[in-house]
Amino acid sequence: MATRDPSTLSNYGAWRTRHTTANLKLDFENKCLRGDVVLRLESQTDKESREVILDTRHLSISSITVDAAPSKWELKEHTEPLGAPLHVSIPEGAARGQFVDVTVNLETTPKCTAIQWLTPAQTSNKKHPYMFSQCQAINARSIFPCQDTPDVKSTFTFNLTSTLPVVASGVPVGDHNPTVGEEKLYKFEQKVPIPSYLFAVASGDIATAPIGPRSTVATGPNELQDCKWELERDMEKFMEIAEKLVFPYKWGEYNVLVLPPSFPYGGMENPIYTFATPTIISGDRQNVDVIAHELSHSWSGNLVSNASWEHFWLNEGWTMYLERRIQAAIHGDAEFDFSALIGWKSLQDSVELFGKDHEYTKLIISHDNVDPEDVYSTIAYEKGFHFLYYLERLVGRENFDKFIPHYFSTWAEKSLDSWEFKATFLDFFNGLGDEEIKAKVATIDWNDKFYTPGLPPKPDFDTSLADMCYALAEKWKDSSFTPSPEDVESFTGNQKLLFLETVQQAEPLSPERAQLLGETYDILSSKNVELKAAFYHIALKANDKATFQGVAELLGQVGRMKFVRPLFRGLNKVDRQLALDTFAKNKDFYHPICRGMVEKDLGV
Repeated sequence: MATRDPSTLSNYGAWRTRHTTANLKLDFENKCLRGDVVLRLESQTDKESREVILDTRHLSISSITVDAAPSKWELKEHTEPLGAPLHVSIPEGAARGQFVDVTVNLETTPKCTAIQWLTPAQTSNKKHPYMFSQCQAINARSIFPCQDTPDVKSTFTFNLTSTLPVVASGVPVGDHNPTVGEEKLYKFEQKVPIPSYLFAVASGDIATAPIGPRSTVATGPNELQDCKWELERDMEKFMEIAEKLVFPYKWGEYNVLVLPPSFPYGGMENPIYTFATPTIISGDRQNVDVIAHELSHSWSGNLVSNASWEHFWLNEGWTMYLERRIQAAIHGDAEFDFSALIGWKSLQDSVELFGKDHEYTKLIISHDNVDPEDVYSTIAYEKGFHFLYYLERLVGRENFDKFIPHYFSTWAEKSLDSWEFKATFLDFFNGLGDEEIKAKVATIDWNDKFYTPGLPPKPDFDTSLADMCYALAEKWKDSSFTPSPEDVESFTGNQKLLFLETVQQAEPLSPERAQLLGETYDILSSKNVELKAAFYHIALKANDKATFQGVAELLGQVGRMKFVRPLFRGLNKVDRQLALDTFAKNKDFYHPICRGMVEKDLGV
């Protein structure tokens, strides 16, 4: 099989990882993981395969054995963005279907791009250190040598030793009564094959509480009750709706780890334990749709995966679609369109940022010699959603709903690319025996959908939930308009967000009017970071110097890239020195992925 993922240096066409055992000690003092990783590899070729090539990045490797015997190995030169290939000799070779166990003794280094080590001062109760990993897209290779591609899936055993409680992307096995300060072995099993980017581990002063019959929330002891309250109302509801849309949940438990604020994403869909930003805990249950999104990944992305990051829309477009179907089932059909309208704004922003003819605004994006982090944006999410929504409208929701479980069962535990998706779609709808649908499906211009840059055609959305947001934003165009807190009294958090984003897109307010908006609608006292960040964009555009310090403060409290990167870009336009000083002050607070992206945004 030819390698179809340009983001890996491994020879996974010749070998496939079938099981991974990670025996690692979490060393907080030296800020590293050390131990060994055992890869059980199956030969894929009839010719005897005499070499395994694995992905690595900034790893320290001391020894390697093959089937318990010392092996010759060589770590080649490191090149950006893909790292250093590790060549391991298999002197006897292996025929197709034969297995070898490659054991690598290793230690992570300070240049590891997947792990953030937090000092006690960076945690909420200031008592203990904390560490967490973030392996998507190609950062697993900086924790252990692997075939770091979503096209390869393996089962996992985690044997993790730590002085603090541990969670990982597997089901806990044995005694997990967390003991703070005492070295202990924590075991997890992942029996559903997963790609390397879903390897996840976190350790710190972590407490847990139930949030549903098969769900637990894990977080710092100080935050536990707030997190439990925020999530317990909706957790099982989300799961039941998702199961009706697709088929029963395959992973056993669905748990949420709410991380310290430097976590760079809204959520990371690590199986068993979704890693989530604390910005979803806003005290008003207005941001828990992030959990509906991450839960949807249990089918789309985790069970059925994109074969390479060029086809990332298969993970994220499907997940946005499922998330919006869950929201509509809970809040009514208008919610589907309302959420899609907010998504349309972020799609417009991404297209504007790259430029409407840019390669990175296509559905399928070439990744030759490209770091997937540089490509990452809402394009895969929202343009992917719009493609699926177009297909749903073409064949009708009733028919599309029959395709959903067919697609996920066809590709369960496998990875696919866009052309395999196309073939699956056409086979299903041409096989229904409905001539009218067959004729409709024949009209799809797949090349146009896959390769045309810029915005897709905008559907006619139901704007009933948005109209009042637009009407209020319209009033703010008149400088004589006198606002009142009652203007937004009936608004949900997302309606306030759409209102603020609509104001931001219009002509800039004066600094005084921007201040009036923030004060009247009491935005800056809100715990909802979505609203605070949206307001700060209005204030930055208004050049309201009184808010610049508030922006800088927020940038020292939140590490989620969705907020950090645009706020730094906005601050940089109006006060470059403050932007640079704020970054210098907080750069150690940010996760390495976030830090690297902000450095590019600021040109430092």
